[in-house]
Amino acid sequence: MASPHCHGNEKKPLELYMFLDPLCPECWALEPIIKKLTIEYGRYFSIKHVLSGKLAALNMGRKKNYENIAELWEKTASRSGMSCDGNLWFENPISSPYLASIAIKAAELQGRKSGIRFLRKLQEALFLEKQNVSSFEVLKECARETGLDVVEFVADMHSESAAKAFQCDLKITAEMEVEEIPTLVFFNENIEEEGIKVTGYYPYDIYEQILEEMLPEQPVKSPLPDIEEFLAYFKLVASKEIAVVYDMTETEVNKIMKKLQLKQVAEPVPAKYGHFWKYCVKN
Repeated sequence: MASPHCHGNEKKPLELYMFLDPLCPECWALEPIIKKLTIEYGRYFSIKHVLSGKLAALNMGRKKNYENIAELWEKTASRSGMSCDGNLWFENPISSPYLASIAIKAAELQGRKSGIRFLRKLQEALFLEKQNVSSFEVLKECARETGLDVVEFVADMHSESAAKAFQCDLKITAEMEVEEIPTLVFFNENIEEEGIKVTGYYPYDIYEQILEEMLPEQPVKSPLPDIEEFLAYFKLVASKEIAVVYDMTETEVNKIMKKLQLKQVAEPVPAKYGHFWKYCVKN
């Protein structure tokens, strides 16, 4: 499967700004929609991740805040099917929330796709494995598993370049008056026109309609890869993600994934909510 993040023409008619925070469970919950949009219409738009700093600005050091955040995580996970375990905030709380954002900017210095892969790996470490992503060792391990040059990544983490890139994201967030995350802003090639801003989480067809309205001609969906190919490309996916991308129920997805497990193509990943699957690399 060709990369759904970059197939089609290099210069694409639309740009999609995705305002997020790596610690935000609602941003994690939007992943199934983003995957489907990118696979079906990725030839028409490129994605730019903009880190909002919204959660990092919270006063993280107070126990009451931890309780509120933990409760939000549990509610979001049970509703969305994208697991996140609120117990992290009692067992291994995030001490330096800005560090995860700096790390993503450091990863992006090795290319946009590297940044996307690193963000996903960081979210998996945080939401599935309850790891403290403000730990330097955890961030280095995410970089290693993403295939980044770790020496370069560490140097970039300490450089002005990553800090400036993060500051630039905060400035864009303020200029575009993004108050909540996740927020998607769709831009076309006409710089005179304002973008279309969508805040929060909506059904997939809303995002499809926006693409159709903004493109000069009716977009054509790319065919979906088979599920095994999808898993091989993304390496670790939720049943919820497969269900959204392929318009199936999670029960139907889990039946298919159990067959792939018997074929030693997939293995289940422990999660507090929903089901996650990891691709088994064939020797």
